[in-house]
Amino acid sequence: MRKRKRLNPELKAKREKRREKYRDYVGGRRKPGERADDIKGTARRYFSLLLPHKKAMTLVVFAGGIGAATSIAGPRLLGQVVDAIQNEVNQKLIGLEMDFRSILTLMLLLLAVYGTSSVLNFVQHFTMAGVTQRVVFSLRQKVNSKLTLLPLKFFDTYSKGDILSRVVNDIDNISNSFQHSIIQVLTSFVTAVGMFIGMLYISWRLTLITLAILPPSLLLALFITRYSRKLFKNQWDRTGELNGHVEEMFTGHNIVKVFGREKDSMDEFEDINNQLAGISRKAQFVSGLVGPTLDFFGYVAFIMICVFGGMFVVGGRMSLGGITSFYTYALLFMQPIVSLGNITNRMQSSLACAERVFHLLDEEEESPDDNKNFIENPQGNVCFDDVDFSYKPDEPLIENMNIKVKPGQLIAIVGPTGGGKTTLVNLLMRFYEVDAGSISVDGIDIRTIPRSNLRSIFGMVLQDTWLFKGTIRENIAYGKEDASEEEILAAADAARVTHFIQTLPDGLDTMLEEDGANISQGQRQLLTIARAILADPAILILDEATSSVDTRTEVLIQQAMKTLMKDRTNFVIAHRLSTIREADRILVINHGQIIEQGKHEELLDEKGFYAELYRSQFGFYESSSQSDS
Repeated sequence: MRKRKRLNPELKAKREKRREKYRDYVGGRRKPGERADDIKGTARRYFSLLLPHKKAMTLVVFAGGIGAATSIAGPRLLGQVVDAIQNEVNQKLIGLEMDFRSILTLMLLLLAVYGTSSVLNFVQHFTMAGVTQRVVFSLRQKVNSKLTLLPLKFFDTYSKGDILSRVVNDIDNISNSFQHSIIQVLTSFVTAVGMFIGMLYISWRLTLITLAILPPSLLLALFITRYSRKLFKNQWDRTGELNGHVEEMFTGHNIVKVFGREKDSMDEFEDINNQLAGISRKAQFVSGLVGPTLDFFGYVAFIMICVFGGMFVVGGRMSLGGITSFYTYALLFMQPIVSLGNITNRMQSSLACAERVFHLLDEEEESPDDNKNFIENPQGNVCFDDVDFSYKPDEPLIENMNIKVKPGQLIAIVGPTGGGKTTLVNLLMRFYEVDAGSISVDGIDIRTIPRSNLRSIFGMVLQDTWLFKGTIRENIAYGKEDASEEEILAAADAARVTHFIQTLPDGLDTMLEEDGANISQGQRQLLTIARAILADPAILILDEATSSVDTRTEVLIQQAMKTLMKDRTNFVIAHRLSTIREADRILVINHGQIIEQGKHEELLDEKGFYAELYRSQFGFYESSSQSDS
C-alpha cells in the first residue's frame, strides 16, 4: 500500500480549518431543530419531482405492470411444455406415435409472451428517459434561478467548487438514478408480487418454505443500506471539497507558481483525494455487501426448494413440470428481491446528492423587493442614517454611521484593509442588508426600491476585473443592452482603449477567452471602465480602478474619469492617496467607523490618522527617490 505523505504544519492547520468549515456548511445549512439526515423528508421530496409527469409515469407503471404480468405466464407455460414433452415420451414408450403440435403451440405462445414483455419493456424505458430529462432540465432551471436569488453572503460562505459540484455532479447522479433505478424498482416490485402469486398457485407449502428466508435477509440488507447512505453522503461532501480545491488552485495557478507552492498544492490535493478515495472505497464495499448477502439467502432457498420439491415429486404431490415451474418462479422471485436490495443501496448515493441539492434550494433568498418606489430620473443624493451592520451577530463592524452626499460630489473612502470600505459599497448596492438604520437614495429608503432599479443607478469599476467569454463588443455592451455601434466606440474612446482595439485583427469582434485571459490585466481594466462609461450611471463607484495600468495610461484614464464624473455622485475607494486630492470629501474609515472626514488639506492640518497614512506613502516615495539619486 502506498504510504501517505506527511503534511507540513501549515497545510495541516489549513486542512483542519477546512474540515471545520465543511462540517458546518457542506450539505447546506440546517434549520433549527432539523435532523442532520432527514432521509424520509428527502426521499418524499425526491420522488415528488415526478409528480408533474403523472401521465407519462402512469404509462411507465402500466407498461411495467403488463410486461411483468406477461412474463409471469412464462414459467407456467414452460412447466406445461415440460409436462407435454414427458407425456409424448410416455406415449412413445408404450408404442404410440408422438404428436408435437401441442408442444409447438405452447412454444409459440411462450415466444409471444416474452416478445410482448420485451416490447413493453422498450416502451417503459423510452418513456422514462423522456421523463428523466424533463425532471433534470426543470431541476437545473430551479437551481440556476435559485443561485440568482441568493444573497452575496451565500457565495462568500461556500466554495465555487462545492456549488459547481451540486449543480453538475449531484444532479447528474440524480438523473442516472431516475433513468435506471426507478424503472427497476417498479419492474422488480410487480415481478416479485406476480411471481409470489404464481408460486402460491403451484404450492403453498414450498412458498412458505421460500418466504422463511426473507425476514433475516431483508433486515440485514436494510442495516447495510442505512450505513452506506451515511458513507455516500460523506463521499459527495468530499467530492465538493475536492472540486473546491481544484477550482481554487487552477484559478490561482500563477500565484502558486510564483511562490513555488506546487508541491504543497499537490500534497493538499493528494490529502483530499486520499480521503475521497478512502471513503468512496468504503462506501462501495459496504454497498456491495447487499448483493452477496441476498444471493446467499437465495441459494439457501433454492436448496430447500430442491430438497422438499424432490420429496413432493416422489410422493406424487407435484409433477416434474410443476416443480420446474415453481423453481423458475422462485428464481425470478429472488432476482427482483436482490435487485431491489441493490437498487435501494445505489439510491442512497442519489438521495445524498438530492439532499445537497435540496439544501441549496432551501437556502434563504434575498429579502423580497418592496416595489413601492421606482426612481426614473436619479439625482444622486445618498444618505446613511445611523447605520449598523455586522457579518456575524456577535462581531459588529459598522455602528451608527451617518453620511450625507449631495449630487455631483466626489467622495473618497480611505482606510486600512478590513476597515469597512468595501462593506460600505456592498450596503449601498444592497448586496447585504443593514441591521439597523437606513440608507436612502434621493430621499427614498433603498429597501423600498426594486433591486434592479437601484442597481441600474450605479456603475462600478473594481480592482478585480470580470470579463466573460465573448467578443470585446459584447463585453463593453454588457453595460447597456441596446447600445449602438457609435455608443460602444465612444465609450471605448473615453476609456482610452480605442487604439488597443484597433491593433487587433478583428477589432471589436475579437473573441476574449474566459475572464479575458488572452489580454493583459491593464487592458481588461480598460474594458471594464469602458463598460461603466457606456452604462452612463447616476452614481459611480470606483475601487482603485486604475491600479492595474501603467502611469501614462493612468493619466489618460484620469482625464476620461473627470469627464465621466462630471455631474455625477462618485464614490472612490482609494489606496493611493495621490488620486483623491481633489475629492469634495474624504471619509477615513477604520473598524467600521468614520474616524475623520474633510478635504485633503483639512485632514493633513489635523495631523491625525489620514495625515499619518499620507506621510507613510509619500515619505516612502521621497526616501526612494533620494536613494535613487
